[in-house]
Amino acid sequence: MQTVVELDQVHKKFGALHVLRGVSFSVARGQVVAIIGKSGSGKSTALRCIDRLETVDSGSIHVCGHAVHEAGLNVRALRKDVGIVFQGYNLFPHLTVLQNITLAPASVKRMSPPEARQVALEVLRHVGLADKADAYPEQLSGGQQQRVAIARSLAMKPQVMLFDEVTSALDPELTGEVLKVIEKLAAEGMTMVLVTHEMAFARGVADKIIFMHQGQIWEEGDAAMLSSPQTPELRQFLGNGL
Repeated sequence: MQTVVELDQVHKKFGALHVLRGVSFSVARGQVVAIIGKSGSGKSTALRCIDRLETVDSGSIHVCGHAVHEAGLNVRALRKDVGIVFQGYNLFPHLTVLQNITLAPASVKRMSPPEARQVALEVLRHVGLADKADAYPEQLSGGQQQRVAIARSLAMKPQVMLFDEVTSALDPELTGEVLKVIEKLAAEGMTMVLVTHEMAFARGVADKIIFMHQGQIWEEGDAAMLSSPQTPELRQFLGNGL
């Protein structure tokens, strides 16, 4: 299977704080990888480094043929191949749902307005919100806004999707509707890296689970590792119900 994301001995510091301490892992095309761990373990920083929202201090990151660690990286080209969805929806409040989604395809991919509109309506159908194209973000629930944020990333037709705790601000019912969209993407073969605290979801959807602790990969394996953790740290993490 073709490797589309590869981190090799990645280190990242924020001042004196050493957040990533030699992180290495790979993601094959079509694979779903869930990164778990308690707050401060480096999960979100690792994800942000993949999309070059953070620069690494040492080590290498290759994503879809882009050398993300290199100073001369074409960030615009990288962002065409990698979509990222955050905990906050980051939608423009003064634009309709349709306008939020067509913005990037029109400006970055130079799509014509009719083409961008067609793509936007297609991805809205995909996330079950075809009837909300003309609504404004404030008229939507949190779960609907998060699904629009996912649709906005899908409109760029990325090769890889990154999700950073996308359900942590939602109540259980809304969480369920967002996770269904991600499950659907997984079933369709989208390559995804998810930072999540939803253990049942990770167990059911992820091909590979990475447990991070103190800036390092502590354990890595398939869903079975959640049933039989090999380290006291993962045992304690799962025992806390996090």
